[in-house]
Amino acid sequence: MATVNLSDHVNHQVPDAKGMKFGIVYAEWNPEVTIALKNGAVDTLQKFGALREDIHVEEVPGTFELTLGGQLMAENTDVDAVILLGCVIQGETRHFDFICQGVTYGTTKLNLEYGIPFVFGVLTTDNQQQALDRAGGRLGNKGDEAAYTAIKMVALSKRLNNSTIK
Repeated sequence: MATVNLSDHVNHQVPDAKGMKFGIVYAEWNPEVTIALKNGAVDTLQKFGALREDIHVEEVPGTFELTLGGQLMAENTDVDAVILLGCVIQGETRHFDFICQGVTYGTTKLNLEYGIPFVFGVLTTDNQQQALDRAGGRLGNKGDEAAYTAIKMVALSKRLNNSTIK
């Protein structure tokens, strides 16, 4: 987990998002955090040229459901990338480990099977304050960073798909 505010350091490196279509799937669990992540991602996509009508947003019950939500988004909409946003806070049981491992594996699998970017924007923190620090607090908004990543990956995909070198 980054301990610096990366949100301030990438603006000059982000391609134009005009014409790109994005899906955002966010977890309703920990809404103070996940809604801030979602809002950051939407704002950043628009800041770099994506039109609001080209950003499809859906909510799922929890972080574990993000991967199926992402799959449904990819199968039922015309998006170039899907951003998955959630927050898992360490508790007293191993539930944290199972959820984090499952959503990480699921996101990797989606990336490999669908051929479009699925961006992992899941906070995995020890406590609520760490999550808030990364959802618009002193360490920026990791939703912004997920949006930057999505734009860059769509641009890479389009560039390589249009390449004359095969």
